[in-house]
Amino acid sequence: MSNEIAGDLVVSEEVIADVAGHAATQCYGVVGMAAPNAVDGLAKLLPKSRLRRGIVVSTDDEGTLVSLYVILEHGVNISTVSENLVEQVSFALKEFVRTPFKGVEVHVQGIKVR
Repeated sequence: MSNEIAGDLVVSEEVIADVAGHAATQCYGVVGMAAPNAVDGLAKLLPKSRLRRGIVVSTDDEGTLVSLYVILEHGVNISTVSENLVEQVSFALKEFVRTPFKGVEVHVQGIKVR
């Protein structure tokens, strides 16, 4: 008996953004997500109910590219947290979504003291 099901699986960009947002907010040093268009250089922390707005998902023939717009905690090593973010989000997308995947970009929009 085979576990294979005939047909195609289509995962919406919104679902991909939700998976990426959940994985990102679980990473050490991440305070939350920020809107991609920071006004006057000020990044606004998005509420947990609007994590999708801090993530841009673009899909083409090569796969899916996820851009994360984050606010980090003051005092953390930005490079290390960014690398951890890429690893965690990449793992979550490969494990749960299983669609062709191009990569993860991290855009640090601000630093916040907790």
